[in-house]
Amino acid sequence: MDPRNESPFNALPPVVVGLAVVIVGVELLFQAASLGLVGGAQGVGWRLTALGDWSVADPVWQWMWTNRSFPPELLVRFVTYPLLHVNFTHALFVAVFVLAFGNVNSVALPGWRQLAIFFGGAVAGALAFVMLYDARMPLVGGFAGAYAMIGAFTYLTRLGLTPVPPDRAFLLIGFLLALGPIFGFATGAGLSWVPDWTAEVAGAAAGYGIAVLLFPGGIDRLRARLRQR
Repeated sequence: MDPRNESPFNALPPVVVGLAVVIVGVELLFQAASLGLVGGAQGVGWRLTALGDWSVADPVWQWMWTNRSFPPELLVRFVTYPLLHVNFTHALFVAVFVLAFGNVNSVALPGWRQLAIFFGGAVAGALAFVMLYDARMPLVGGFAGAYAMIGAFTYLTRLGLTPVPPDRAFLLIGFLLALGPIFGFATGAGLSWVPDWTAEVAGAAAGYGIAVLLFPGGIDRLRARLRQR
């Protein structure tokens, strides 16, 4: 069946739904803890503790880079930070992006590929964040992974697998990135959107590249285009 004829109201892919449920579920746990519904007196500080232990922080990266030591318990931050958010609005924005673009992308890149795109983009975004900025605030939230899904969507538009023209897909990325300040203040991130913006651009680029690698025949198609040039 031609993916362009798929109804946007088809059942959402389980992997995409699962990812969105985890993102919102973690946030709901923090919300419940802040209200004293779980965790008792210690539950109030669960969010801050999680952000301190599992976010991507420049001092942690600097220590690893200086000592040329990359222990797994610190590297894991690069895949846990996109599941942590500063508040419910922050998590909700990410979950909506994941559901919307994950649903469209899953027609051509189903199953585990969506997880590879999301977390691959998150890792790329985190690396850009720590390498380009001496940021005072840690990197948290799944926007880099969500933008990776948008990057993959852009690649699919170039193949004609979506009803959206390629130029409009690139404009969509630019438009969303231009809304960075609004997203920053709406989600409570404030002025930290500046280095976060870099992570999102890197995430979108990584998502595009990962889609090329995962799409059947994508590498051969890329080679053919490079030879033509």
